[in-house]
Amino acid sequence: MEASGIEVAKQTLLSCGLILTIGTLTGLLAQKIKIPDVALFLLVGMAIGPEALGLIDIKADSALNQIILLFGASYILFDGGASLRFNVLKQCWITIVVIATVGVLITAAITGLGAYLILGGPFIVALLLGATLASTDPATLVPIFKQVKIRDRVAQTVMSESAFNDAMGAIVTFGVLGVAMGTGEFSLATSTLDLCKQVFVGIIAGGVLGYLAALLIAHERWAFLAEYAPVVTLVAVIGAYFAADGLQASGFMAVFVFGIVLGNKDSFGFAMVPGEQQKLEEYVATTAFIMRLFIFLLLGAQVDFALMGKYALGGVAVVTILMLVARPATVFLCALPDRRARWSFNEMLFMCWTRETGVIPGALAGLLLGMKAPGADMIASVTFIAILMTILIQAPTTKWLGRRLGLLEEQ
Repeated sequence: MEASGIEVAKQTLLSCGLILTIGTLTGLLAQKIKIPDVALFLLVGMAIGPEALGLIDIKADSALNQIILLFGASYILFDGGASLRFNVLKQCWITIVVIATVGVLITAAITGLGAYLILGGPFIVALLLGATLASTDPATLVPIFKQVKIRDRVAQTVMSESAFNDAMGAIVTFGVLGVAMGTGEFSLATSTLDLCKQVFVGIIAGGVLGYLAALLIAHERWAFLAEYAPVVTLVAVIGAYFAADGLQASGFMAVFVFGIVLGNKDSFGFAMVPGEQQKLEEYVATTAFIMRLFIFLLLGAQVDFALMGKYALGGVAVVTILMLVARPATVFLCALPDRRARWSFNEMLFMCWTRETGVIPGALAGLLLGMKAPGADMIASVTFIAILMTILIQAPTTKWLGRRLGLLEEQ
């Protein structure tokens, strides 16, 4: 048993070393050809996975994969939150709230209807697919906007939406699942109450830990952990997630709000020593890059080509409806009425194109498979098609579209 444990440890360490090496080279290539690295990570992951070269074989349901997804997505969310600014969010908060709640319902309904008409089967299963695909992916969008400099309020609205709509997407998915499996009825009042609880508790948990972290690393008198700021952020990210999760709220919401509070610590009168601030920023950027390459290389390596092939044509059609019908309808219905933000047509058009699918929908599809939900195989297949199509089509064209619409901020 001991020898077997050592062999497993060696194999795991070798796999992680290969992922780091291949991911670093892939990231360098993406930088050279000037496209978001997540798209290349996904392609390279498919090439090195067990169904191609076979260099990496880490199962989707393994503890290692779950740890990488959980911590990686949390850390990327924290990084995204830290890049947002209060003065920008004040202008756009109405759009963010509406598009992350009502917008998820609109996307789920339109995509579900499209899936029902194209793939057939029970309508409730089609609606379950629509709910699974309804949330956007912060683990993809945050890195894209780190690399492609789009007008602040547009980028920060899209990133904030992607963080806030995870809770809504999960609630709608499991609400529909209860009806599909005959274990419950969907209740708008109960679901709304659950969403409010997840949002409120997540914000409180993230806000408290964010303020505490800022106090310990940047307060003029109490910053006795300033030199250990990177470690403090690591501990606080994990703490924020589990504090909210333990209270049955959204851990992802908590880490995102934690990032916002820490990133805006100057608004609370805290200021780090310039050298320490630079060290922290470099550490966060490097760690976020490592998490990004692990997540998307593994996502690519776990693509089941046989399962995808079974629903390929129908899946592509459903995802096309998601990208070209559901998302534009969601953006224009939710953002156009916001007179405070006064979105231009070009800004809304750009937001229509930035709705990458990734870690969270993939995780929901995996959970449905594990629970043997009705139509789970079909849902998992179409979800992976959505991940591939949105990341490989939308992510590389983000910069081009931003320039064409006059939203790109050239460095």
